[in-house]
Amino acid sequence: MAGRHYSAASGTFKPRSPALLFLLSFLALTLLFYIFSSFSTSSPSHYSSRNPNSEIDYSFVASLEKFLTKSPRSPTAGDDTVSGTTSVEDAKNLDDSVWKNENQRLYDEPFYPAFSPLKVYVYQMPSKFTYDLLWLFHNTYRETSNLTSNGSPVHRLIEQHSIDYWLWADLIAPESERLLRNVIRVHKQEEADLFYIPFFTTISFFLMEKQQCKALYREALKWVMDQPAWNRSEGRDHILPVHHPWSFKSVRKFMKKAIWLLPDMDSTGNWYKPGQVYLEKDLILPYVANVDLCEAKCLSASKRTTLLFFRGRLKRNAGGKIRSKLVEELRGVDGVLIEEGTAGEGGKAAAQSGMRKSVFCLSPAGDTPSSARLFDAIVSGCIPVIVSDELELPFEGILDYRKIALFVSSSNALQPGWLLSFLKGVSAAQIKRMQMNLAKYARHFLYSHPAQPLGPEDLVWRMIAGKLVNIKLHTRRSQRVVKGSRSVCTCECRHPNVTSPGPLS
Repeated sequence: MAGRHYSAASGTFKPRSPALLFLLSFLALTLLFYIFSSFSTSSPSHYSSRNPNSEIDYSFVASLEKFLTKSPRSPTAGDDTVSGTTSVEDAKNLDDSVWKNENQRLYDEPFYPAFSPLKVYVYQMPSKFTYDLLWLFHNTYRETSNLTSNGSPVHRLIEQHSIDYWLWADLIAPESERLLRNVIRVHKQEEADLFYIPFFTTISFFLMEKQQCKALYREALKWVMDQPAWNRSEGRDHILPVHHPWSFKSVRKFMKKAIWLLPDMDSTGNWYKPGQVYLEKDLILPYVANVDLCEAKCLSASKRTTLLFFRGRLKRNAGGKIRSKLVEELRGVDGVLIEEGTAGEGGKAAAQSGMRKSVFCLSPAGDTPSSARLFDAIVSGCIPVIVSDELELPFEGILDYRKIALFVSSSNALQPGWLLSFLKGVSAAQIKRMQMNLAKYARHFLYSHPAQPLGPEDLVWRMIAGKLVNIKLHTRRSQRVVKGSRSVCTCECRHPNVTSPGPLS
């Protein structure tokens, strides 16, 4: 009963002071308010809660500046990278040590190798393959006159393909500064699941004289192939970043068993020879976005008045020839904005503004099946309309692109009026769902330092972890199978990827 309390001694109810009741109620409400306000104001984001004192860099140039200022160029203490030629006996000794280590992990770790953190050994390569190339970029990136044969700014292309920097910078950072827990750097080769080759193939390709670059490629190849770990597995457990399709081209054939980190896979043979790349062995990584992230406040403020937007080079080679055909079909159509791309900050600003004002962003093939424009659209909250029949996508074992993009076959896209009719038929409810999914997915395409959980660096290791058992299988099989005794298992006979038109999902 209100205002009364029970006396255990007398077994009767006695009146309680109204003032005391008010005071107790007030204190209880104050306590509840304090608890809930503490949760709402002090609960930081997933990233900052793990490292509240770190500043996140998403800019390659800004991050590189800090990295070169504080990073030591001397070998890490305790690292056992081999310098000089090694023997067959060295590879055998390493193999014995690896077996002992893996055997112990098998019996000590209940889920090994499926759910254990990846152990990655980072080679301590000579500085001419690593730091010297980063300094070469740093000291020349302000030169805007350096262009490729098709007019693209060289340094911007290097930034676009700088996945080798982001992965390496995270792997060699002090453990106390790292946020990723699914990959651990080890300093003894016998402890490693995988080996990372930190050679900046894109910088060397674009910023060195042609013959000088080829000579450096040959030196890097010899250096890696002299390592006992390479000879033990023939490179099957080695990770090689070759994210620009022109880079490392002259010596690729000698490293085709390694795990390549690629922008896409081209079945025409223009960029990769048959048998060099396939999904079961290699990994597709996203380009570094050219535009800034349209975060929650930007997304809510954006007024998307353009139906379909495209800004870029209208004439490309190989599979990118579809661009000029699409331009002929769409130019001048109401609600469609198509512009020729330009370099520099002005071009970036125009592309960023156009994407943020559009519902759909056209993403046709470039010289290769992929294009950085796809990832620009994703971080801009603009629904990609992908017209690239042979496109392979990053992290597709984890991410479902049907929830954020529309896939259109080239044959349909080129039919008069078909594409515009298709886009106008997408319901407002589906557009809203896809925009919400884009807002969630954007974090998966933002390279940063320190590397963030669920960022692209994190998803790289999650995808490679799924390949690990198969890598070990083929490594061990190659060590005991008599050469030439049977056909080698490969996936080279797989059918090429082709976009199949289907109903809206």
